[in-house]
Amino acid sequence: MHDFLLRAALGGIGVALIAGPLGSFIVWRRMAYFGDTLAHSALLGVAVGILVGINTTLAVALVSTTIALFLVLLQNQRYLASDTLLGILAHSALSLGLVVVAILATIRVDLISLLFGDILSISRIDLLWIYGGGAVALVALVIIWRPLLAITVDEDLARVEGVPVAPVRLAFMLLIGLVIAIALKIVGVLLITSLLIIPAAAARRFASTPEQMAVVAALAGVVAVLAGLSGSWVWDTPSGPSIVIAAALLFALSLLVPSLRGRAKA
Repeated sequence: MHDFLLRAALGGIGVALIAGPLGSFIVWRRMAYFGDTLAHSALLGVAVGILVGINTTLAVALVSTTIALFLVLLQNQRYLASDTLLGILAHSALSLGLVVVAILATIRVDLISLLFGDILSISRIDLLWIYGGGAVALVALVIIWRPLLAITVDEDLARVEGVPVAPVRLAFMLLIGLVIAIALKIVGVLLITSLLIIPAAAARRFASTPEQMAVVAALAGVVAVLAGLSGSWVWDTPSGPSIVIAAALLFALSLLVPSLRGRAKA
């Protein structure tokens, strides 16, 4: 196997292993639009990183976490509905990022790879970011797993039982920002949320507990990455979109299989 293909596969697998469990909570909490907003801000992070002269992955993580903090602070406001606010922030951040990148006339920036990913260009340094950041994200998710699950089931009851709702919610949003930063090269700004949501949605029918769904979602993400890379290699298609299409096909196939809960009742 060519070295660049091996690095691409390892990078995609690393992202899938953390995106699955995190995406399960995004599906449970119906936060797909929150993920989209943070993903759209990733391009602004790239532009900031180029302007300041720091690593773009670090810059994306910083901008994404800043947007996440801003979203948490604005969740309790009554002036605008949440989906309206998220739409404003998502498209404003994406447009600002595009404008800043366009202004950087002296620096060559590949917008297509930023928007749709360039998994085949993953380097050893990128792998360190993916597995290092992924390990941090997984450990943090394990730490907040129980309180986050309690909030997901019933936020008011969790608050009564003493769960620190606001800090746990903030930690979850920051984790989404971190994973988006390390997944940028895999599927790009416009498709990051797909890698978080589609494998988790496909896994839902094959799990009877939250832990099972997290594991199955991670495995589904790995299968989607390997299938997408294989299809991209055979048919010479863009790698990022091919991975998302593979994940979508897995989801479509999952609909043909009776859910685990349905089989248990039968």
